[in-house]
Amino acid sequence: MQNPTPQGNPPSLAAMFAAFGRIGVVSFGGPAAQVSVMHDELVARRAWIGEQSFLGALSFCMLLPGPEAMQLATYCGWLLRGVAGGLLAGLLFVIPGALVIGALAILYVEWGAVPLVQQAFLGIKALVVMIVLQALIRLSNKALNGREGFALATLAFLAIFAIGLPFPLIVLGAGLWGYLRNASGAAAPVPPDTSAPPPLRRTMGMVAIWGTLWAAPTLTLWLVGSDFLAELGFFFSKLAVISFGGAYALLAWMTQTVVQDHAWLSAEQMIDALGLAETTPGPLILVTQFVGMLAAALRHGPIYGAGAGVLVLWVTFVPCFLWIFAFAPYVERLLTQPRLAAALRAITAAVVGIIANLAVWFTLHVVFDVVQTYHALPWPVLASVQPIALVLLVIAGALIFALRLGLLPALACMALAGLALGRWMA
Repeated sequence: MQNPTPQGNPPSLAAMFAAFGRIGVVSFGGPAAQVSVMHDELVARRAWIGEQSFLGALSFCMLLPGPEAMQLATYCGWLLRGVAGGLLAGLLFVIPGALVIGALAILYVEWGAVPLVQQAFLGIKALVVMIVLQALIRLSNKALNGREGFALATLAFLAIFAIGLPFPLIVLGAGLWGYLRNASGAAAPVPPDTSAPPPLRRTMGMVAIWGTLWAAPTLTLWLVGSDFLAELGFFFSKLAVISFGGAYALLAWMTQTVVQDHAWLSAEQMIDALGLAETTPGPLILVTQFVGMLAAALRHGPIYGAGAGVLVLWVTFVPCFLWIFAFAPYVERLLTQPRLAAALRAITAAVVGIIANLAVWFTLHVVFDVVQTYHALPWPVLASVQPIALVLLVIAGALIFALRLGLLPALACMALAGLALGRWMA
């Protein structure tokens, strides 16, 4: 199989630190924008990973529980430099956002909703809408080939946006369609994989190592009688296993459980947590860190809250390394099987529709203060339109599509624009 790195020479760890560090710092906007940033950095700019390898990795990661963008970063790092590269890429993707969320959680405990921060983040949200739109354009051009691809993307969008079908069911249906559609072997020929399959003991060893690392802190806390922290560890460990479909597919259930069943936070506190997590770098599932920190800090103080945040981060993201390091060695091999490759291509097309759903969902929640639902269909309250958000969207669109400003300068400009307009229109 063709090596995805240029001339078969993997980049140095220092070069990877620079690339994935940049990805981690500017990875605002949820999966759509984050995938776009990774594609631009790793495929378009640096040519470290081939187009087909990247799309195949994206389809694979969408099938896994947990944050798909973080797992895609980890997979890309593993593809370039093995386990060390995967660890580096995954940690750099999570740490910047985790530091910001940790700081915001401490500020929230002390000072509430932090209005100045929210004003700056409204500007960033407007930029995120444009980043998501840019991501959709790029991914559509790469992943949608012919009428069938567009049809799958459209059906996937309608299925989740208008009908509210579960994400795993949509992915399973798309994959099954691609697999059966190619039952006669009609797809384009794929070069055979001549490499030896990874030994089973290697896979089982990875499962044992990372499974032990995942469970150890929670079990230790349970054994020493730290009941509340152990309860947090068990809850968010379960969340890591059932979180198919990315963070958006999980947030409603998590909110109901945290507020109604466990009463760890009020509904207002949970809404604030979701809002702050949406506007920080890194995966949206970092909202779990905020929830854990806030719930613990309100009970036993900020130091206890900081410890809870570390625990929740651990049980949320260590499983991601388990899935990637145990099963990523089989991905490239699977892509050489025509029917499986066809299934993954169909899944990739459906993923474009899913990302389009995220884009519309996010845009509605930026532009309108109140978004209701009619069955599954989001329905904004027109009277709740936010004029500041509309102005910021125009500015963000000019920065991204007209001036083609880089992400870091654009983020700084939009944060300042949000502060300025917020103070002017207050």
